[in-house]
Order: sequence, then C-alpha cells, then structure tokens
Amino acid sequence: MYRKKVTASRKMFLVFNHLLTLEQETQAKDVWGVTSIITLPPGLKKIWEQIPADLDDISDIILPVEQWLEKEADKNDVVLVQGDFGATWHLVNFALRAQLIPVYSVTQRDALEDVQPDGSIKTTHVFKHRRFRLYDRP
Repeated sequence: MYRKKVTASRKMFLVFNHLLTLEQETQAKDVWGVTSIITLPPGLKKIWEQIPADLDDISDIILPVEQWLEKEADKNDVVLVQGDFGATWHLVNFALRAQLIPVYSVTQRDALEDVQPDGSIKTTHVFKHRRFRLYDRP
C-alpha cells in the first residue's frame, strides 16, 4: 500500500501554513535535491489551517491530506510538515510509513525592541530560516 517508485527527480510537498522563502527554496534544491515544490491544493490547505480544537481524534480530518500525498508523492520525496502538533505527529508518522522524508524548518528568532515616545516598548520578532531538519523515527 505505501510502496512508492523511486524517481530521478525529488519533489518537496509543503504541508504547512506559509510560503517558502527564496532561501528555503534554494536550500531545498541545493541540499535536498528537490526539483519541484508542490503546495497543498486550496481545499486541503483550508483543512490543514483549521484543525478543529474540539475533537479528540483528528485522524479523519487529516485523512484527505494523507490520501493526497499517497497519490502524488513518490518514495524519497520530501514533505515539509508543520502546524497543529497532533496533526503534524499523525502526518509525520504517515510519511515515514510511506517512505517519504518528513522535515521541518529550523529558524533563528531575533527580538528587536524599540522604545516608543510614551515609554512603552514595541517588540518585533524576526525569524530567519537556518535549515530543514529531519523528523526522527519514533
């Protein structure tokens, strides 16, 4: 069921709520050998962005995302997975069983503080992509 063909090109599937930065795209291609980047279709993106907080079991909610990956991804394709912790856990386990390569983006976070004229402090957080890191096998 989860056997995938090995292809010469490697795709990266984006299962997260942001767009890739140019730096992330470059690293995906240069480090991971990615030749194409594929975003979630709009309906699946909406599911991934709004995992219901009131459900005990979200397996059925994320099943369409798993089915999409099963249909579109080949063995050793990369899947960038970030989002709701439980949904991420489910999808990483699915990806490992499907012989995909689940990764997440590691960032450096810098805080910039700016004292305002009224004495209050405005803090801005700047996130800088550092690398993609493999999820470990449980």
